[in-house]
Amino acid sequence: MPKAELTFEAIGAPWQIETPDALSESLVDAIHTRIDQYDATYSRFRDGSLVSRIAAGQGTWQFPSDAAPLFALYRRLYDATGGTLTPLVGRRLELLGYDRNYTLLPADELDLGTANRGTVIPRWDDVMHWDEASATLTTSEPVVIDVGAAGKGYLVDIIAGMLLDAGIEEYIVDGSGDLVHRGDEPVRVGLEHPFDPSLAIGVYELSNGALCASAPGRRAWGTALHPGLHHILDGISGEPTTKVAATWAAASTGLVADGLATALFFTPGAELEAGLEAHFQYVRMFPNSAVEHSPDFRGELFT
Repeated sequence: MPKAELTFEAIGAPWQIETPDALSESLVDAIHTRIDQYDATYSRFRDGSLVSRIAAGQGTWQFPSDAAPLFALYRRLYDATGGTLTPLVGRRLELLGYDRNYTLLPADELDLGTANRGTVIPRWDDVMHWDEASATLTTSEPVVIDVGAAGKGYLVDIIAGMLLDAGIEEYIVDGSGDLVHRGDEPVRVGLEHPFDPSLAIGVYELSNGALCASAPGRRAWGTALHPGLHHILDGISGEPTTKVAATWAAASTGLVADGLATALFFTPGAELEAGLEAHFQYVRMFPNSAVEHSPDFRGELFT
């Protein structure tokens, strides 16, 4: 069982890495350097990042070669959810107040009640094209890309891969609710209640795979005029989703599990499986505390 712990803040969230022995100083430095490189590519909150430059213009943009799995998954989930999960929600999030200054105040000109609200988020094929072979993104207008639906899970995968490359074959990487485990002994993970963090709705047995959770309460805000805002937006309506309170998805990688956890806010698990032609384990909790889960969910639910 892992015994040593490394804790730190990264991409706006607390992280924890558990390993049998303490990590070397050089590996810790390499992990922080890799996270900074990732942030310099994908952060819409960071001046000079690639995503920030894309938001200011149009053209063809070179991404790191390892961006291919991230964009490929986004495209699959975009199609499987009918466009409700999309990386093009960034500008809408900014208008709602979730911007680089973290104002949490909707723009004065934003009117959530207008008939045009669904046009705020552009359609993928109207504004951009991803070329997997060259890892380039071509945009026809400035767009604000937000990879929050799957990006943290992918970064957890990247850090886990660095541990494995360093010869560490037993670990838990926890990117604030996005977990990747490797080792002979499974770990029991509590499923945090979305309405009371001191409670769990169940326990999942994680073994050599990934488990990712998603809930709007971690990044929620609002005003008297616009209450109930959060970061999980419907890519069609442009509004925060309200039908699901929390999700959990288990898959072979953090990238896939994180993306699925977000997609489950918009599409039932069985429909996602059919659209993706892939099986995975999941739990969805609704605002009335009802719960649905995959038949082979490897754990225990208390509600």
